[in-house]
Amino acid sequence: MICEWILDKSHFRPDIMCYNLLIEAYGKTYQCEKVERVCLRMKQVSCVATEDTYVLLVEAYCMSGIFEKAEVVLSEMRKHGFPSRVSAYNTFINALAKTRNIHKAKDVYEKMKREGCQPSTDTYTIMINVYGKARHSHLALEIFNEMKSTKCKPNICTYTALINAYAREGNCEKAEKIFELLQSAGHKPDVYAYNAVMESYSQRGFPAGAAEIFSLMQHMGCEPDQASYNILIYAYGRAGLHDDATRVFQDLELTRFKPTIKSYMLVLSAYGKSGKVAESEKLMSQMRQAGLMPDTFVFNSMLNTYGRLGIYDKMEALLKTMEGGVCKPDISTYNILINVNAKAGFSDKVEELFASLKTRDLKPDKVTWTARIGACARKKQYGKCMEIFEQMLDAGCSPDARTTKVLLSSCTTKDQRKEVSSLLKLVLTEAV
Repeated sequence: MICEWILDKSHFRPDIMCYNLLIEAYGKTYQCEKVERVCLRMKQVSCVATEDTYVLLVEAYCMSGIFEKAEVVLSEMRKHGFPSRVSAYNTFINALAKTRNIHKAKDVYEKMKREGCQPSTDTYTIMINVYGKARHSHLALEIFNEMKSTKCKPNICTYTALINAYAREGNCEKAEKIFELLQSAGHKPDVYAYNAVMESYSQRGFPAGAAEIFSLMQHMGCEPDQASYNILIYAYGRAGLHDDATRVFQDLELTRFKPTIKSYMLVLSAYGKSGKVAESEKLMSQMRQAGLMPDTFVFNSMLNTYGRLGIYDKMEALLKTMEGGVCKPDISTYNILINVNAKAGFSDKVEELFASLKTRDLKPDKVTWTARIGACARKKQYGKCMEIFEQMLDAGCSPDARTTKVLLSSCTTKDQRKEVSSLLKLVLTEAV
């Protein structure tokens, strides 16, 4: 790299532009140690940082997920008399959004406003996405209304972000309403907007609605993309309509797009729900022939299919294939195995699988713990269920609605139900 040569080996004196280019290059390649080395060199030669330097440093730390240092840079920027730049805040908030750090993203957003930095269209769109991905559509709408109250004009990405917020919750009525607002504002819907509305019907369990939007998209001259086909495959598969899912998959094969691993995964899931083992195995072979190597998610889907149908020999064989190095089993793999054996009443096997997690460097999650409790609950072993539940809490894993249901199913008396209800109420209160 020319800038590195100028910095380390040449007789030229690097200027601030050269340093900024190096910070940007190292930041994009996640080399924050080298970024800091450049900053140190700047101090040694008394090269004064510019506003761009600080923004590039924020971007570098955010790309590497070092949010504490990004926040320090923002403070340093203000301390040295530079105004808070909206692009730096947008980068910071967007990076937090990608890690699902909702509370911190909100704090930075509020701090930005307190310091007199006016949010831009991009800022509002990012915040709508933050709340949308967290399934807080009401908060996403509040941001949208706040945006309009400041006379900041939403763009097509803003409207699409809000549609997506409702789509994730399956609220197709609200998604359609925002879609209409998008058009009323003079925007021509693009493939992302159509996909968002399709997703709302898919999540709601209305594949016919998703198919109608897909047809409308084509009628309006907007070409569906790979995601459009995948959404429709998922919609049909989720509704148990595996023939329709297969048809859409075949249509995808005829387009300029090619099915991805996700496309195959969605069809496999549809077959699994319908108990179509032969079709699933055929699709796995077809995937390999297409040059795609099945990943852990795909193998997990096949394991789940075999397990649900009680084909334990093939399930064990597939697990051995995975453990042989084809792809590494993850916690979801063992959750499937534990759950299958729990439902089949094989308590000893459940405990054996659970005990093996430590040696495999896998941490049990709430699904794991709940499945383990479920194995005992089916045999009405209330005491054992409570013992495992206490272990779950000690491990720092919080229960969910499924855990509650399973625990209550282990009870055989009113006193036991009362004890479980009181304990769960206490645990959930402390978690708030």
